Amino acid sequence: MNLTLKIWRQKGANDKGKMVEYKVTEISEHMSFLEMMDVLNEQLIAKGEEPVAFDHDCREGICGMCSMYINGEAHGPDRGVTTCQLHMRMFKDGDTIFIEPWRAKAFPVIKDLVVDRSAFDRIQQAGGYVSVNTSGNTQDANALPINKENADKAFDAATCIGCGACVATCKNSSAMLFVGAKVSQYALLPQGQVEAVDRVKNMVAQMDLEGFGNCTNTGACEVECPKGISLENIARMNSEFLKASLKG
Repeated sequence: MNLTLKIWRQKGANDKGKMVEYKVTEISEHMSFLEMMDVLNEQLIAKGEEPVAFDHDCREGICGMCSMYINGEAHGPDRGVTTCQLHMRMFKDGDTIFIEPWRAKAFPVIKDLVVDRSAFDRIQQAGGYVSVNTSGNTQDANALPINKENADKAFDAATCIGCGACVATCKNSSAMLFVGAKVSQYALLPQGQVEAVDRVKNMVAQMDLEGFGNCTNTGACEVECPKGISLENIARMNSEFLKASLKG
């Protein structure tokens, strides 16, 4: 395939960015999107030009690093995949592809397609943990009976990889699906009850402090989420927050 790429280039957070056009040729439909980006960067380096900066790590759909807005969609035109799992067969020969970083105030651009998602880390640090009994009388977690439905829902919530697609696709840049998932994975388990009240209050407060918007109830976040995190987790977070607020 021969493609035209229009890519957001920005030297730094305080610099003005712009779309720059590139041509790539002989791209295999079997390549992943990131492999296609590698081809482009190899060509740029060979010509003595600066390669396009983009985030990546495992390239197995687990780490959530490969954050790209492709043709107006978080992670591109496929569903249930991260950018590294997106294959070029989703495009056609001669296509023009627009590639941008996540567009959210809380995710400032570091360079080109790389954004600072440390806001998510700070939300996690505010309450995304459980107490550990180190008294010598630690109870084996496997000995705690847990309703299977709750265990399944907690596991589903825990599959969130924190990629930020929910924020990028929300018209209000809301992080409520992410925070809802992180609250839910503990709220549904007995191990998470010790910090339950403080957790949801602290994580929601940190979310607001970071500048994320409120939920718009359009459901775009669930549609674009590569792990299919359910909106049910936002409802659970709201319920947990209300209970915590009533407890003082």
